[in-house]
Amino acid sequence: MTAPEHLPILKHVHTLTTISNPDAYRQRRARLAARMETGSALLLHGGLLQTRSNDTQFRFRPDSNFHYLCGLAEPGSLLLFRPGMDPEFALFVRPRDPEAEIWSGRRTGPEGATSIYGADAAWPIEQAAKHLAELLNGTSTVYVPLGADNRDMRTLLDSTIDNLRRRDRYGAQAPETLLDARVLLGEERLLKDDAALASLRRAVDISATGHLAAIRATRPGLCEYEIEALLEFHFRRQGSSGPGYGSIVGGGDNATILHYIDNSAELGDGDLLLIDAGAEWDYFTGDITRTLPINGRFSPAQRDLYSIVLEANLAGIAHAVVDSTIDSIYDVCLRSLLQGLKDLKLVDGSIDALLADESSYSRYTRHRHSHWLGADVHDVGHYCLDRKSRALRPGYVLTVEPGLYIAADDECAPPELRGLGIRIEDDILVSETGPEVLSDAVPKSIDAIEALIGSEPFPCR
Repeated sequence: MTAPEHLPILKHVHTLTTISNPDAYRQRRARLAARMETGSALLLHGGLLQTRSNDTQFRFRPDSNFHYLCGLAEPGSLLLFRPGMDPEFALFVRPRDPEAEIWSGRRTGPEGATSIYGADAAWPIEQAAKHLAELLNGTSTVYVPLGADNRDMRTLLDSTIDNLRRRDRYGAQAPETLLDARVLLGEERLLKDDAALASLRRAVDISATGHLAAIRATRPGLCEYEIEALLEFHFRRQGSSGPGYGSIVGGGDNATILHYIDNSAELGDGDLLLIDAGAEWDYFTGDITRTLPINGRFSPAQRDLYSIVLEANLAGIAHAVVDSTIDSIYDVCLRSLLQGLKDLKLVDGSIDALLADESSYSRYTRHRHSHWLGADVHDVGHYCLDRKSRALRPGYVLTVEPGLYIAADDECAPPELRGLGIRIEDDILVSETGPEVLSDAVPKSIDAIEALIGSEPFPCR
């Protein structure tokens, strides 16, 4: 696939008068209703502003499950979904407040929750306790996220249940069963609908444009944070809300730190640079990793190790087909990596013997080679069913990302390999016709990378 020099700049903002693709959210709620127990309800919190320091906050990012079902991206909101009841879809939101909106931005308010986001009913969030007592009366089962991140909502729900129980003698009926909404929503989100796939494609395309710009600009003497800034500039200028996770830009042996995010070192001549970054679009994220020689040419040792990882990446992608599994992709990638490590004499023995002894290779490859991708970079949905790796289905999206990491102080490795970290990651859509590499606009062959790297000056130097 040939990537355009620049993607078209699309305006993609939710205003107080519009929402993108409202039908998609209605269809998602309808599908979810079919998964829920008869007469049950779902309660989700949209999230709160998080403190950055003292009295300042990070930019708000809504809870993925909440946004997936309604499209609202506003802090302090609550969603109640009761299939087959009236009202079926209710929102509790911050009320309009002209003074507060001068300081911290416009609010949707209950009126906007109904007219824009399609809620059957909406109230100020301060009235949630009162209305939940009415709306959950007679509901036997409530789906709610179970976990430490949802303590405030659980406190509200527990209080509602206690109040209903105290009114039992007057005919009130409190919910008796709580089920984990994360399981319910995880299975719904795993199979990408048309709207989700369109957003995900756009996120990956924007991610690719950022990676291409970073590769073209890389050269010795720049700093990791300059490459990070260039990546995220291209994300934002194309309408992305920004990176979908902390961008990893690691030169030299920083690339051996799997989740390195300091991005503060200078790029050295002769070192490799690992870039793991993805843009977010409509709260779906890309996730691409490329590793490149900072001076534009792989050394012989770097070329050997890179070729091993590339071969494993290609083998894993070829195996991302219907009825395969993430476990089998991992096995294919790992066998390929071990054969390469054996050829370099970093490990010894038969491949089967090495596989039987994880300690023989674990210092060189430290992570699994795939994860689900979607609204969250490590997306939701069970990896196993009945303790067995689940079969891949058309519409699943996952990564394939083998890597090799040789510590700078690894005396078992030859000096020319020490301090090298290499990962190659692509985003894959499983389809009836085979794996579709959504991220293939970013080159990864040795010749293509060497031809592209440093081909344009860094724009601010």
